[in-house]
Amino acid sequence: MDKYVLKIDNLSKKYKNIKVVDNINLNVKEGTIYGFLGPNGAGKSTTIRMILGLIKATSGTVKLFGDDIQENRIKILKRIGAIVESPSYYGHLSAYDNLKIWAELKGVNSNKIVEVLKLLNLSEAKNKKINNFSLGMKQRLGIAQALIGDPDFLILDEPTNGLDPMGIREIRNLLISLAKDHNKTIFISSHILSEMELIVDDVGIINKGKLLYEGSLSKLKSEHKSCLNLEEIFINLTGDM
Repeated sequence: MDKYVLKIDNLSKKYKNIKVVDNINLNVKEGTIYGFLGPNGAGKSTTIRMILGLIKATSGTVKLFGDDIQENRIKILKRIGAIVESPSYYGHLSAYDNLKIWAELKGVNSNKIVEVLKLLNLSEAKNKKINNFSLGMKQRLGIAQALIGDPDFLILDEPTNGLDPMGIREIRNLLISLAKDHNKTIFISSHILSEMELIVDDVGIINKGKLLYEGSLSKLKSEHKSCLNLEEIFINLTGDM
C-alpha cells in the first residue's frame, strides 16, 4: 500500500475575487519525484506557500506526514527542506559560512556542512564568497541549504530556473541521486516540461489555477499516445502553452 508524504484536498486560494488556485488535489507518494508542472503564473508558487503554511488557504486542507500543516506546522517543517522561488544568501560570506548559519538555525552539527558540500559538489568552493558564484552554483547551494537538516521531504520551486543546459543537467542528476541513493521524496515545481519528463515519477499539471491532471507520468503518456512529449500533452490538455 502506498504511503503518502503529502495529501492536498480541495485546496483553493482567492485574492479578492480572483481564484489563483482553484480546488486542487495532489497526492505525493513516499520515495518518489513528483513534478508540479505548468507555465509561469499557473499557481505553482502559491500552492507551495500553502503547503508550507506560509500563507493560509481560502479553503481545503494540506496534510504532510499525516498531519495538518495549520495544526502542526513546527513539527512538520522539521522534516522538510524547501526552496521557494529564489534561494536567499549572504553574498559577502562563503558557502561554508552560509551553511553554518543554516546549520545553527536547524540545530545541526557542523559536521553535516562538509557532508552536504560534498554531496552538492561544492567542496572546492566552500571558502568562496557567494557573490562570486555562478548561477548554477548558487542553485546548488540553495539545495544544500534545504538539505542541511537531513529532511525527509524536499520542496523545490523552479530549481533549474535561469540555468544553462549543463547546469540543468547537473541539477537533474543531483535530484535523481537524492531520491534513489538518499531516500528523499522530492516535490519539484517547474515550467520546463521537457526536463521534468526525464526525472519525475508522478505529475500534477496546473494551468490558470486549475489542476488538469494528477497521476503517474506513464499513465499520462499512455492516455495521450498521439503526443510525442510532455509539452505536446500539455498543449493537448490546455490548447495553449
